[in-house]
Amino acid sequence: MTSLTTGQRLERAAGKLSTAAIDQLEASHDWYRALPAEDRSWVGLVAQAGIGAFIAWYRDPESSPPMTIDVFATAPRDLTRSIALQQTLQMVRTVIDVVEQSTPELAAPGEEQQLREAVLTYSREIAFAAAHVYAQAAESRGAWDARLEALVVDAVLRGEADESLRSRVAALGWDEVRGVVVIAGGAPPGSGSDALDALRRSGTHHGLSTLASVQGRLLVAVLGGVEDPTEVATALHDLWGAGPVVVGPLVPHLYAAGRSARAALAGYAAAPAWPDAPRPCAAAELLPERAIAGDTRARRLLVDKVTRPLRDRPALQETATSYLDQNNLEATARQLFVHPNTVRYRLGRIAELTGYDLVDSRDAFSVRLALTMSRL
Repeated sequence: MTSLTTGQRLERAAGKLSTAAIDQLEASHDWYRALPAEDRSWVGLVAQAGIGAFIAWYRDPESSPPMTIDVFATAPRDLTRSIALQQTLQMVRTVIDVVEQSTPELAAPGEEQQLREAVLTYSREIAFAAAHVYAQAAESRGAWDARLEALVVDAVLRGEADESLRSRVAALGWDEVRGVVVIAGGAPPGSGSDALDALRRSGTHHGLSTLASVQGRLLVAVLGGVEDPTEVATALHDLWGAGPVVVGPLVPHLYAAGRSARAALAGYAAAPAWPDAPRPCAAAELLPERAIAGDTRARRLLVDKVTRPLRDRPALQETATSYLDQNNLEATARQLFVHPNTVRYRLGRIAELTGYDLVDSRDAFSVRLALTMSRL
């Protein structure tokens, strides 16, 4: 081989170099040995393509630039899911090491340094090419995940829990997420994608799984890993635009999130009827406004919450009705022919049983509405 040029020597040794590279991958990397046979064969083809491309470029650097992604075109796109970028770079390093170790026997006399420099140049370019391939794959997956996310949020808002939702939930990695809540509010000014990105970043910062969608001027978030909905909503509410931010009830998993979404959306629609509503506001706090707005579920919940505990307690029912009419403890006592302390005790029992304190004007409004609807 003494009369052959470096390029000719490389071409003759191509098969040997490929075999040596595969043997080195087998010996050096656990992840390669753990791959299925099909993926290992694809990795081998990529390694062979890389060596072949280097030899072609070295023999004619002008017509075949080293900055090429064609090396990775031999493998299927799904290979980027099986092999991480770090592992691909390890593969590139292994192949380059094999070529570099063979430099003394591959280079023509006096061209050893030239070959080493070519190997370094090529290794840099092939690493950039690998990064480009993985960036494209990540961008493609990101676009697909965004569409999948929008479909899942839309299904949650419509209350659908069919098989297609299950497959999409699994694809997004949400099948094991527990503690889910839906928050609805006005979208902030500017790009919808910016609002969604900000919400996802903040959700990740707080250790939450986040799905979100902008529906017109409405920003809806589905949050997983939630323990205290009020605490989470308080931490994130600045990410919504001006106006009410309504938090649905906590549900066990994403398949039950339709219930939280219905409550949050109904609460958001009814919130203008309570100008002093807190921000964020639990959908349960808006039961009266939701009931007036025609939310049958809210009407049923409100009536049950008030009337069920008082159903077998006629004295408490009578006291509640009288106090709402009189709005005065002594006047109520006179009307019922009882001592004011008895009225005071009964009002305390009503508050314990229903969660509504009739002395508070907001709670009194809720109870009056519930009693009125119960009579209808």
